[in-house]
Amino acid sequence: MKVVSIEQLSPVSVTGCQSLRFITASHNVGFSVNKTVIPKGDANRWHYKNHHEACYCISGYGILTNIETGETFDIKPDTCYLLDNNDDHTFQAIEDTVLISIFNPPLVGNEKHDEDGSYSISEDTLSKYHLAKSIVEVVNNSTNDYDAIYEVQKLLK
Repeated sequence: MKVVSIEQLSPVSVTGCQSLRFITASHNVGFSVNKTVIPKGDANRWHYKNHHEACYCISGYGILTNIETGETFDIKPDTCYLLDNNDDHTFQAIEDTVLISIFNPPLVGNEKHDEDGSYSISEDTLSKYHLAKSIVEVVNNSTNDYDAIYEVQKLLK
């Protein structure tokens, strides 16, 4: 069992926000959990091309915009959103906003946004992530990628 208190954490300042990383890759659970504090201000553009992210708003108010579609969403307390297709997006905090953010693959803990708004990821982590994604697709019969099917079959033997 692991219990982490906010007093034990050092905030990581990233583009447009501050992140407190409770659960990281070192915990070996396949995801990370962060408290993300976004001060009121201009929209920040983020594009987690290497990660899936889900956020649960616990306070404040912001506007989430999908760059590709132009769709906007009001984010307020008790609202959860999922960036499931590595969506390029902006988030503008109209009020100071606090989110609980879950990342898969997990963050190591010290990442900062790259120029394109993403977090870098190691080749080893990326290959494990793609293997896990392939397994899910094969199990759900949602792929015709025969290389992925072959790799999953090898794992299951």
